Amino acid sequence: MSVDPNASGAEQEMAPLKISCTKTDCDDNLHCFKATKRLQEENRGGACRDCGAELVDWDRVHERSVEDVDHTFDQLRLEFIRHHFWHAPIDESAVNHARRKGRTLLHAAARQRLLSSVGRAGNAFDGRQTPFTGNSIYYAQHATASCCRTCIEYWHGIPQDRDLTDQEIDYLCELVVRFLDERMPELPEEPHKVPPRRHR
Repeated sequence: MSVDPNASGAEQEMAPLKISCTKTDCDDNLHCFKATKRLQEENRGGACRDCGAELVDWDRVHERSVEDVDHTFDQLRLEFIRHHFWHAPIDESAVNHARRKGRTLLHAAARQRLLSSVGRAGNAFDGRQTPFTGNSIYYAQHATASCCRTCIEYWHGIPQDRDLTDQEIDYLCELVVRFLDERMPELPEEPHKVPPRRHR
């Protein structure tokens, strides 16, 4: 986990995130593959919206193969926002929430979160339903492009205009769970009592 529970309050304070879904740093190979209208008109929907690089094997990623998750993760990390959430320190509230649940209950909560936040079509708040901090599952959703139906559509090839199937939820949950296990390897299996944070 990325927050040291023994650090002082000042050391644990996080700077506000300066991140957006369309941010890029193409010189460092961090792109945004959310298509612009122009790219769609040019039939180049999978290219970086800033530099035009075509780096993602979309056919392979859209197969949604659990056996190919490592490749999918490598491709996701080419996008600035995904890369950010794969590497950003997980905030203290999110770490404590995960510790209070333990790995087993956190995995179950991940599935429930996916069902409630992206499982249904027609969310009027699509693109805004997943906060950036406060819960490790939010980090996982952004890192794996399972944060909103727009990201799910272009990254995982699942149309926005219908509810997700059980199989699709299972696949997205697998991505989220693997992220959580990779980023929080020392998380105990069972719930742990974590004292509430004291605000100064």
